[in-house]
Amino acid sequence: MAYLVFERPDLEQAERFLNNFGLRTVSRDEALLLLRGTDASHFCYVVRRASKARFVGFGLQVGSREELDALAKLPGASEVENSALPAGGYVVRLTDPSGFAIDAIWGQAPASALPHRLPLPFNSVDATVRVNDTQRPPERAPEVIRLGHVVLELADFQETCAWYTRHFGFIPSDVQVLPDGSPAVAFMRLDLGSNPADHHTLALAQGFAATYSHSAYELIDADAVGMGQRVLRDSGWTHAWGIGRHILGSQIFDYWQDPWGDKHEHYCDGDLFTSDEPTGIHAVSREAMAQWGPTMPRSFTKPKFTPVSIVILFRNLRRSPDLTLSKLRTLAKIFA
Repeated sequence: MAYLVFERPDLEQAERFLNNFGLRTVSRDEALLLLRGTDASHFCYVVRRASKARFVGFGLQVGSREELDALAKLPGASEVENSALPAGGYVVRLTDPSGFAIDAIWGQAPASALPHRLPLPFNSVDATVRVNDTQRPPERAPEVIRLGHVVLELADFQETCAWYTRHFGFIPSDVQVLPDGSPAVAFMRLDLGSNPADHHTLALAQGFAATYSHSAYELIDADAVGMGQRVLRDSGWTHAWGIGRHILGSQIFDYWQDPWGDKHEHYCDGDLFTSDEPTGIHAVSREAMAQWGPTMPRSFTKPKFTPVSIVILFRNLRRSPDLTLSKLRTLAKIFA
């Protein structure tokens, strides 16, 4: 996953939160804000100025020009175009079945990694690695290493999951199911063959409308996650959930809301799978979201009902084969 794209009415406020969160500004003008982590990518977070705040979509890097040309033949796809964003390369613009804008990109110029601190050495009962020295993580915003994943809620859950597996080769690492056995959440990883891939780069969840749930950013260690919480709290931002350790993916996590209420996750120590790891099937529940730490608060998944969202809810109930009143009642009982 190369980058996320958001629209915001206030680029200065967006930049202030994201800098406190640990992303570094690459450039900012009246219309566009670009930020990055320390890994070797030119940027991983795109903010466009717009009158209303919304999540637009994301960029996925493909492995070859041939793969890009094949995607350009899909219904509704653009032709192969020169990318207007820094790093150049070529892009095919797609829209997934849930309406999110997807940029398939290839041929970007190489980028250099930025320096970041090393993981702190840990003493344990079986290994002493730190003697006559103290443990003092830097008292500053944590260094985001890279964009890790994005989680989306969808009315058209099955069709959208199939689209990503068919056209981008995503593999389900774990699937959470409702009591009737129907899938409700799919955690999907990249197919990198024998090279380990993150447990999930994309997670899709059954909802009543296509909405952004959260995005996640890798930090160097657990002290960076803890220091991130301190810095963000001292800066006056709104905490959403954490610190804890997930079950599926195993990440140590902490979630924060940006100025528009969109959740951003710090994490470290996530699971890595090769392509031959089989898919796990699990019952969905709020308690299944963390091994330790606070139980996921109901506010974390409670939908924001507006007149527009209520209209969308009833429209999707009529047209989406994945959405029924019974399923909505079950999801509401579990999460909301």
